[in-house]
Amino acid sequence: MKIESIRIVNFKMLKNAVMVDIPKLCVIVGANGSGKTTFFDVFGFLKDCLTFNVRHAIQKRGGYDELVSRGSENQELQIELQFRMSIAHVERLVTYYLEIAQENKRPYVKREILRYKRGPYGSPFHFLDFKHGEGYAITNEEDFNKPDEQLEREQQTLDSYDILAIKGLGQFQKFKAANVFRQLIENWHVSDFHINLARGSKDATGYDEHLSITGDNLQLVARNLFENHPEVFNHIIKIMKHRVPGITSIKPITTQDGRLLLGFQDGAFKDPFIDRYVSDGTIKMFAYLVLLYDPHPHPLLCIEEPENQLYPKLLEELAEEFRMYANKGGQVFVSTHSPDFLNAIKINEVFWFVKKEGYTNILRARDNEQIRAYMEDGDKMGYLWKQGFFEGVDPQ
Repeated sequence: MKIESIRIVNFKMLKNAVMVDIPKLCVIVGANGSGKTTFFDVFGFLKDCLTFNVRHAIQKRGGYDELVSRGSENQELQIELQFRMSIAHVERLVTYYLEIAQENKRPYVKREILRYKRGPYGSPFHFLDFKHGEGYAITNEEDFNKPDEQLEREQQTLDSYDILAIKGLGQFQKFKAANVFRQLIENWHVSDFHINLARGSKDATGYDEHLSITGDNLQLVARNLFENHPEVFNHIIKIMKHRVPGITSIKPITTQDGRLLLGFQDGAFKDPFIDRYVSDGTIKMFAYLVLLYDPHPHPLLCIEEPENQLYPKLLEELAEEFRMYANKGGQVFVSTHSPDFLNAIKINEVFWFVKKEGYTNILRARDNEQIRAYMEDGDKMGYLWKQGFFEGVDPQ
């Protein structure tokens, strides 16, 4: 999946925010409080709506009144995504539209639509359309040669007004677009990595296939790679040797009391250091590589400020790792304050957020003639950002 555009209405600071022609690697800069974290939370919000329900996702964020943009006459929240994905082995530009409102202090799904063009011409067709918990979905949408009137609509009523239709109908393969989109959202990774949670011994029972959003299962995922995907694990170690001086190997270690930890071997010493005593930067770089070289990668990564705890010279290489991940089929959104990271980023990959009159305004680097001219002359993005060429952004 590749998100082509996103429109957000009345989500906190994002009163009317639009991003179009989004690249595979999308880097966002902006001053503190400009809306970067809020933008990333839109993806987490959609995933929570799907995993649980709309009411749970809203309560997790302080309630409806706290979530909806203040001072807005229209109190309905809207999210619209346009994305490319394969349906019945044909690539389609699909639109997902979600509108949420509140009545008697209870949030509900006012409208939910999944639509795309069946052919190269004509208007997009609604393959899923629900209002107030009732609607229809098309069961034979892969029959692209049939006229619209021959498509089979199946009427459905949801158990509650705060449940997404794609949650229920997406469980069935006959609803092709809903099924694929549900699986994609479920596999989004919106990182909230914490160094302290990634350290220390863990219960050695079982394996974990994917790194959690906090990184608290790093040891279990590393052991899974070490034992079941040795070629991937060895490649990660090869990269770590190149980027972290002294590191010669990393191995999962099971203690006598059934706990699991990571041992980092420094070539200057005989015995490995356990992860509790390894630097923050080493742990974080290893965790990012475990995430980026997942044998079953996520279709979407959202990572805030990857530069924290990392040595500046590593950031250009990390940016290239993100780009390689995106070029292999995923999509990566990154926010940053680091000029060193930005120096490895192309002009087409950068958006910047500016707070104006309390709301987020989204600009794009390639649309700024001055920035574009400097980049064409060989300047780097990070230097331009640090020198104040991004209007409304304080790099300090």
